[in-house]
Amino acid sequence: MVESDKLRVLVLGDSRSFHIERYLPELRRQNCEVLLASLEAGRIEYFQLKWRGPIRQLHYRLAVPELRELLSNFKPDIVDAHFASGYGHLAALALEGMSTPLMVHLWGSDILIVPKKSFLHKMKTVKALKNADAIVADSEYLLNEARKLAPLKQTLVSPFGIERKYLELHKKSYEFSHPLKIIIPRPHEEVYNNLFVLKSLSPLLKAGQITLTFPDFGTLNIEFKFQYRALNVSGVSFYRQCEREEFLKLMSVHDVYLSASRSDSSPVSMIESMALGLVPAAAKIPGIEEWAKDSGALTFEQDNSTELVAVINRIISEGDSLGVMRTNNLERVRKDALYENNIAARVDLMRQLVNR
Repeated sequence: MVESDKLRVLVLGDSRSFHIERYLPELRRQNCEVLLASLEAGRIEYFQLKWRGPIRQLHYRLAVPELRELLSNFKPDIVDAHFASGYGHLAALALEGMSTPLMVHLWGSDILIVPKKSFLHKMKTVKALKNADAIVADSEYLLNEARKLAPLKQTLVSPFGIERKYLELHKKSYEFSHPLKIIIPRPHEEVYNNLFVLKSLSPLLKAGQITLTFPDFGTLNIEFKFQYRALNVSGVSFYRQCEREEFLKLMSVHDVYLSASRSDSSPVSMIESMALGLVPAAAKIPGIEEWAKDSGALTFEQDNSTELVAVINRIISEGDSLGVMRTNNLERVRKDALYENNIAARVDLMRQLVNR
């Protein structure tokens, strides 16, 4: 029998997602009874919503009757939908005429990219935003972009952040490696612009001043490898998808975190790098400004190879003088981006909505 103070949460999201995988056990640790429902087939325990029909864009709408049946059987206190234009829209449709509150998590691309695809995509996102009793975003920037699409009710800014235990991996010494070890931990996708990084920094690779570590996955992985071999440079390594602790340990042995992403909200990987003591470097886009400000990161203009090379040369030349940045970043993470604290804020918000 469920304890009376436990919160029954129906989470809607992609069961393959790393964020969903670590979100569910933390909700349970914080006294929630959780059921995940997903259209995608992941490796964690979840309720499988059936794909219906050959048209992918209709799968969410066609899942409404099945979701309504699940709502009737599970009887959640609240529905927590992740990604506005997909599961947020599905939840908004399924909850019509019901009193169960809806909280929608924004993931960045559902606000920054999807609504621009077509009028239909925009309308799906707008319906989710209008029907949500609360919106959670990882940056004020993302909330402001969502407000341009629809009026929002209650809101919460809360980055996912990093678990407290991993702060132990923060560097004991800020002395740089020789050559400088740079990690680019974003999959090979068009939006992350990894090939730009490789081509821009190839002279520094040839000079033996740096090494680069990239993921060995992403839809453009094969093309990236082809371009890499054509450059005929050494000092580049690749890592396969791995468990969270293994990945954070891998990141922690590098000196610099680098992202040339063309679109982002508050990037989890950059916050993780700040917690571990790396020097963050990123392309100037609105989504990273809240963490890059006050010298939190070194930035360069988007797609500007000269500026990127100058940033890396500055890191090499300034060395230990960047220690203040790194200690300040750690304190910022302690204050604003500890995972357990930020999930607790979400749970508090859910309880407020339920108890209205």
